[in-house]
Amino acid sequence: MIAALPLRAPSHTHQPESHNNASVKLKPAPEKGRQITITAPSVRSLGVTLLREGLISPDALLMALSLQKRHSGRLCDILLSRHFIEEKPLYEAQARHWNVRLIDPLRQTPDPRLIDMIGAATCLREGFVPWQHAGQAVVIATAYPEEFARHYKWLRSVYGPVIMALAPASKIHQAVMKARAGVLNEAAENRVSTAESCRNWGSEGLAIKVALFFATIMFGLWLSPTFMALAFTAWASLTLALSTGLRLGAVFAALKSTPPSPPPPIIARLPTVSIMVALFEEGNIASRLVRRLDRLDYPRDLLDILLVVEEKDNLTRDALQSVDLPPWIRVVVVPDGPLKTKPRALNFALDLCRGSIIGVYDAEDAPEPSQIHKVVERFYQREGDVACLQGVLDFYNPQTNWLSRCFTMEYAAWFRIILPGLQRLGLAIPLGGTTLFFRRDALEELGGWDAHNVTEDADLGMRLARHGYRTEILDTVTEEEANCRAIPWVKQRSRWLKGYMMTWAVHMRSPRLLWKQLGARKFIGFQILFLCTLSQFLLAPVLWSFWLVPLGVPHPLAAALPPVVMLGLVGLYLLTEVINLTVNIMGLSKTKHKMSLLWVPTLHFYFPLGALASYKAAWEMVTKPFYWDKTSHGHFDQSAPE
Repeated sequence: MIAALPLRAPSHTHQPESHNNASVKLKPAPEKGRQITITAPSVRSLGVTLLREGLISPDALLMALSLQKRHSGRLCDILLSRHFIEEKPLYEAQARHWNVRLIDPLRQTPDPRLIDMIGAATCLREGFVPWQHAGQAVVIATAYPEEFARHYKWLRSVYGPVIMALAPASKIHQAVMKARAGVLNEAAENRVSTAESCRNWGSEGLAIKVALFFATIMFGLWLSPTFMALAFTAWASLTLALSTGLRLGAVFAALKSTPPSPPPPIIARLPTVSIMVALFEEGNIASRLVRRLDRLDYPRDLLDILLVVEEKDNLTRDALQSVDLPPWIRVVVVPDGPLKTKPRALNFALDLCRGSIIGVYDAEDAPEPSQIHKVVERFYQREGDVACLQGVLDFYNPQTNWLSRCFTMEYAAWFRIILPGLQRLGLAIPLGGTTLFFRRDALEELGGWDAHNVTEDADLGMRLARHGYRTEILDTVTEEEANCRAIPWVKQRSRWLKGYMMTWAVHMRSPRLLWKQLGARKFIGFQILFLCTLSQFLLAPVLWSFWLVPLGVPHPLAAALPPVVMLGLVGLYLLTEVINLTVNIMGLSKTKHKMSLLWVPTLHFYFPLGALASYKAAWEMVTKPFYWDKTSHGHFDQSAPE
């Protein structure tokens, strides 16, 4: 016998701290003032019941109970994830064991009004749903009867008398989403506060201001081409010098000796880790994705992987139906809506995650097997202000063609030299879109991702810094497919640059507030990383024109500039090229790719594609700011490990 229900009521964002090992069958509500006493069979006795009925073997039961004690997990999740028993016989046995009714919330749908009294997100998070009235009481269908006691007092304060019933977690999730898809969809689009979101971009007149800015530039070119050329040259040179200085500082910071890493900590109870993979029109990659995720060596009962697909993406949904998914991988269908972006899908699936650590992968990713263990160990070693870990991205098809080689060299310099250097300099880090891991409470505090920003990762990195959190680079590699076709490359890069433009504009709505939140160092770093980078892409032709001078061709501005200034500009450009070549060689040397260093100088012909992408991005900022130019995957996957 246990004196039940002493815990306080969970709030709308309540997260259970641990899983109780006692479960309950609730008696009718007592009279006011009387103590509630609940008879609760133990989880161990549930295992005995399964063994007695011949549903599992003794060895399987011993292993499951050992894992349940070690990980403080749910016995039913362990049994399913290890394939010790199928879902249907497990829940039928649980219904007999707890002496409760087993229901199907998909056949007899829940009352939406009952769901709204506590919120659909809470139902998804806790694994239960208020189903229907039964006389004066409300039937609560739960997938985890052993945890029901923790919620009873709060549920009774909301609904009055309640009766526990049983339903599989998968059906509870489907029923809640079917009943309140519209509410959940709206919440996914508007999780981030209005002040830090770009969703009001058109309504607040910023698009008009951008259009007027470009119109002013065109008018200036018509009125005085020489003056505008000098102004462009001055700004391009200044931003180039600042960007080069930051890269050089990051290199020196990255080269500093680091203290030896401490031995891996001994973690008594590993946490549950949820990983979301947003899929869209990925018909040819589903089976390979599952094989790659299956290589992760984290305990299956503590690994919660969600494949997030759009409701009308029949291509991906059909592909997933043809794959035999293990119990620790589930498909989450995002209700159809006018906005179809990766951050919207991630926001929608966030409420369905079971873990205290939230990860994000891309469809084509191949993470190293020990990656999740490294993530858990690093979070365990750090204080709560380290809210995000960014892994290193690399490619498994670097030798496909020249474009894939350039992409590989660019990523090697960025993830292995620049980002570690920025971290050591104490600057805010713009995140990559994959191999990201967050402390769940920090992610939910910030409202997740901005569903309207097409470079949601870089934006989230800045919002983390604004709210006092830090991001660290984790020495773990995820390989993905290099986008090595010219037109798709330009489309992908234009989306990234458009998101950079949007992120800079949103965070600069109130420069004084941004300065106060980031501090002087991070504020200046933000300007160099975003404004200077964008300026370099947009004004690239201005910088290229000065390559005429070493070739002996007169420059159009030679007559308007003193010789010493011309010489200084050419010297700056040459110095920048030397530093860029050095950084790329250093980054490439840290990879496993046996690529000739003679490819590095060809990067000079690679970045003009970025200029084309920046013009496309600038045009879309005015015409279609929230348009997500999808990158197709799975075209150059021959070298991926099978």
